[in-house]
Amino acid sequence: VQLQASGGGLVQAGGSLRLSCAASGNTFNLYAMGWFRQIPGKEREFVAGIHWSTSTVFYGDSVKGRFLISRGTPSTLVYLSMNSLKPEDTAVYFCAARYGARGSLDSVQAYQYWGQGTQVTVSS
Repeated sequence: VQLQASGGGLVQAGGSLRLSCAASGNTFNLYAMGWFRQIPGKEREFVAGIHWSTSTVFYGDSVKGRFLISRGTPSTLVYLSMNSLKPEDTAVYFCAARYGARGSLDSVQAYQYWGQGTQVTVSS
């Protein structure tokens, strides 16, 4: 699976951005896709995930109620709509994909494929 993330940028606090992740290759048997974020010196943090077959979604506590993960058209597109952005949302955002149900949905180690990352900067 190949993943191409896009849509990052600079936004003021309270604003919105939408990230896109285009998946290609063998997406038929995927278990889930997710978004993670990372700032320098910190561990990669789970943001949101979506089960590939059921489209059930899950969110990290810090983004619940503000971010929305969804699949687009074609269905190999996954979006992360980010609203009410805060300066602490500033990070490099990565999309990721996994086969198999082993490990929790928010586990970095459970994902086998990663996109290149896109920078999101929220100014105060």
